[in-house]
Amino acid sequence: MATAKQTRRDRLRAYVDSREPGAVAPGEWLRIRELLAPVSESRLRQLLRELKVPMEPLVAGVDQSSFQTLEASLLALLEVYNQGSARACRRLVIQAKDHARWASRRAKEEAKRRQKQEMAEWMLTWLENPAVFPPWARIRSADPRFKKPGDTPA
Repeated sequence: MATAKQTRRDRLRAYVDSREPGAVAPGEWLRIRELLAPVSESRLRQLLRELKVPMEPLVAGVDQSSFQTLEASLLALLEVYNQGSARACRRLVIQAKDHARWASRRAKEEAKRRQKQEMAEWMLTWLENPAVFPPWARIRSADPRFKKPGDTPA
């Protein structure tokens, strides 16, 4: 039983230390959410990333911390999409796209606003035709006209 002073991070760290190695799968994700309730999906993903816990793509969602992580997470979701989980993958990408648009509108700095707008474009491209996304992303990444603002190495 968790004490009143234990933080979510403490409870998650204790759980992670007691579990078998491997990526967090959707079933385990649900158990962790129950353990830490109430906790939002985004906050839980953030905590798992901070603790460097590997997650399966449907658990990891769309990582918008950089363009490299955005591309990697969209490519990972494409693999899961092609294996038959299209609806779940589309839900995650739509949710992330909506968040990027929201973040763009709320950004105080022009560079951050442009970065989030560009990220939303990446996700829209994925949503419109997931099979086109990998070559599109390679071209977009290589073309100097499409230098991704505010991007840093992952």
